[in-house]
Amino acid sequence: MNGVCNEEVSVVSENVSIMMRTASCHVAILLVLIGLSMACKTAKAEERITIAVASDLRFALGEIVTMFKRTHSAAQIETIYGSSGKLSTQIRQGAPYDIFFSADIAFPRALKADGFGYSEAQPYGVGHIVLWSQAAGAATLTFADLTDPSIRKIAIANPEHAPYGKRAEEALKAMGVWDGVEHKLVYGENATQAVQYVQSGNAQVGIVALSLVLGPELSGQGGYVLIPDELHQPLEQGYIITKRAAANSLAQAFTIFFSGNEVRAILARYGFTMPVEVE
Repeated sequence: MNGVCNEEVSVVSENVSIMMRTASCHVAILLVLIGLSMACKTAKAEERITIAVASDLRFALGEIVTMFKRTHSAAQIETIYGSSGKLSTQIRQGAPYDIFFSADIAFPRALKADGFGYSEAQPYGVGHIVLWSQAAGAATLTFADLTDPSIRKIAIANPEHAPYGKRAEEALKAMGVWDGVEHKLVYGENATQAVQYVQSGNAQVGIVALSLVLGPELSGQGGYVLIPDELHQPLEQGYIITKRAAANSLAQAFTIFFSGNEVRAILARYGFTMPVEVE
């Protein structure tokens, strides 16, 4: 009897051992699969970036992204346009942006200082504002003309959160016409919407971004007068890689590409002054 029992115990022990080895094998395979899945997800994440962009870069950045994809065909790049102030606030609230291009470098600098940035804030150009209208004789507009009753509405971006709107306000005050035109102002949410108010006829004149006036949608429409930089604080533009994208190789590659001469040529064509030219 004891021999039979011992034999049964031996068989059971061997079966348990086989089951344990099989389970261990299954666990090992499962861990490998999980590791591969995580690696794939990381790789996919690094093939995709979301860029928050000030509206004045709408046309220029479109060209830049197209050029970048010629050598990074698998890259998935989503661009979200808006006012610099609102985009900065969204990043602080957890918006999934990997790179932030701001019309005022003060916003990315503040994000870095407060722990929301991975890279340092990098300047890439200086923007400019213009008096722009689709009416005849727009190329000879003056600030004094803005007080004329025939100009009923003047479009600017909202100074509360849009750097181009703030600079427009500064210029109007510097020229001494703010009190005479404040009641005529209509505020766009960002630089692009201010342009759209003039395009639609809801405003006769806009104080808007030169980069948008030089874009393909507006080129040849109406006329503009460049507003002297001395009338307002500089529109120093800057970008930052956010903390979220610290390990995203595509974000790194895009910003390296952005600092190249080909991109500088595109920015210059849209009216941006390069930082080295104003130092």
